[in-house]
Amino acid sequence: MRFLLSLFLASFLVFLFWPYYHLYRLDDALGRPDPAALAPLVDLDAIRDNTKARLTWAFGMRDTAPGVEPLRWLQQGLQRAGEVAIEDTIDLNWVQTQLRDAVSAATERRPAYLLAAVDFAMFESWNRFIVRLGRLGYGESHVRLHLEGLTWKVTDIVR
Repeated sequence: MRFLLSLFLASFLVFLFWPYYHLYRLDDALGRPDPAALAPLVDLDAIRDNTKARLTWAFGMRDTAPGVEPLRWLQQGLQRAGEVAIEDTIDLNWVQTQLRDAVSAATERRPAYLLAAVDFAMFESWNRFIVRLGRLGYGESHVRLHLEGLTWKVTDIVR
């Protein structure tokens, strides 16, 4: 019984620190000049989908608002153009640039390290982990990781 309890406790502690290890891996990949080092740690499709969702929300108008119907064509056109731009723009190079810029803005250490920029990191659920780079209210950035298989992957970057 004691062995099973110890095994459970050890597994639980490993699971708790697992995303922090992936933050270390992400920090190491950001230090490399080639953005391809980020590939195993990033889910580009999820980042694109989350960015599209924010774009849809930003361009969204309530159907009950007066005068909305004449502007619906403009809203739909902007939304389509934004989706095409997202597909063309968001790649590993973009992710590397966004993360490096967020880290540089969040810490005064040079060279800027991701781990030095982390102000807050916590589980949102058993398979989602949120990281805040920089102090709350001072232009912070958020990075969301999602457990995919055995790897925590970046699925959203909000600057």
